[in-house]
Amino acid sequence: MGYKIGIVGAGPAGCMLARLLQQSDQGISVSIFEGEGSLDFRSQGGTLDLHVKTGQAALKAAGLSDEFKRYARYDGEAMKLADKKLLCYVQTGGGKPGSATGRPEIDRPQLREMLYNSIPEGTVRWNKKLTQIDDDLTLHFADGTAEGGFNLIVGADGAWSRVRNLLTDIKPFFSGIGGHTFRIPNAQENTPELYALANRGSLFSWSDGKSIMVQYMSDGSLNAGTWSVRKADWTKTCGYDIHDAKAVKAACLEDFADWDPRLVAFTQEAEDEVTPRDLYMLPIGTKWDHVPGVTVIGDAAHVMTPFAGEGVNLAFEDCLKLSSAILTAAAASAGSQASAPTAPSQRPAQASNPAADQQLDLKIRDFEQDMFERARKTGQMTYDMMQLMYMTPGAPRTSMERYLIRAVEDELGSTLLKWMLTPLVYLWFFVFKLIW
Repeated sequence: MGYKIGIVGAGPAGCMLARLLQQSDQGISVSIFEGEGSLDFRSQGGTLDLHVKTGQAALKAAGLSDEFKRYARYDGEAMKLADKKLLCYVQTGGGKPGSATGRPEIDRPQLREMLYNSIPEGTVRWNKKLTQIDDDLTLHFADGTAEGGFNLIVGADGAWSRVRNLLTDIKPFFSGIGGHTFRIPNAQENTPELYALANRGSLFSWSDGKSIMVQYMSDGSLNAGTWSVRKADWTKTCGYDIHDAKAVKAACLEDFADWDPRLVAFTQEAEDEVTPRDLYMLPIGTKWDHVPGVTVIGDAAHVMTPFAGEGVNLAFEDCLKLSSAILTAAAASAGSQASAPTAPSQRPAQASNPAADQQLDLKIRDFEQDMFERARKTGQMTYDMMQLMYMTPGAPRTSMERYLIRAVEDELGSTLLKWMLTPLVYLWFFVFKLIW
């Protein structure tokens, strides 16, 4: 009998892991427990770029590459990096499937729907809000039900993960950045100038510890966000109702008074529904002592701010590596599982096989050590990029060179390549600043 895996959380990471496990021939039993009543494919944030070696690699392993291409927007690779006066320091056009940079965009709702539809009906158990996990890996839910017999519980339940509480007392902390998100529907018709400015891609502008960020969505809308350095209690001390659209828009007019009016217009032309948000992160280098039978992935393991665009890619790499660890353990223990006794045990729904569990435990230990290092590197890069644009005086003019180098240096993977790239970047912007 194969392993029985319980996944808590039906977000992208939970569904991706289930897909990778269920398409194997190892007889893995997978259930996802989700506290919500259904998945809401709307209002799930902005657009995501999936990288070839991580996000797209997981989709390929899951047999979803062709489905992904149906939704992938290569024109969404168009990007502008600007300051508050709309001086563009970097501007790229949209790509094409045959010549793109390898980072096509997909809307978060489309990605979630694609992954959910890829797993068998009944895999997700709705309205199962986790309240407790017993030592024997029995899950207890708010509706009074319980489920047991698992070889492994995987927490894919986000930043405020309940599963993570079994592993560590470490909690996410406020990153120092907060703000509001806005939406402009049917932008091409309603706000053609703003539609053209976004160029069906992304526009990121920073100055004075603040930013206005815009992304074009596949439904024709523009998703905008205003972010700034704030105190942890800003939602209580800001002096306006953070849920009142008129009050928020008025505050934006004041906060961004010296910004280019076209940038501010992304807040003023939005529909009257705004969402206040604080950005939280786990400490860089978060790790824990291994607990047999339990692990976490994605934001539950390493939530970080979105300023490097790495969150979903890191989560999918977690899924790829964790599924490989589970399947490798299952294959290695197949013989011993076949000969294991079938008498009832503390895990009533699953035959006990200590050798198989030990094999799985060893693989999960190795997976976690690898994840800790990957998350540390990505978390540090994300934090550095946030610091360079929000906490550095004079940014982006004083920090754009370091920002761009930091964004790509981990991918370069070579000190020599970084050494060659750095003077070219600085020379380019030296000339740029002489002219502009």
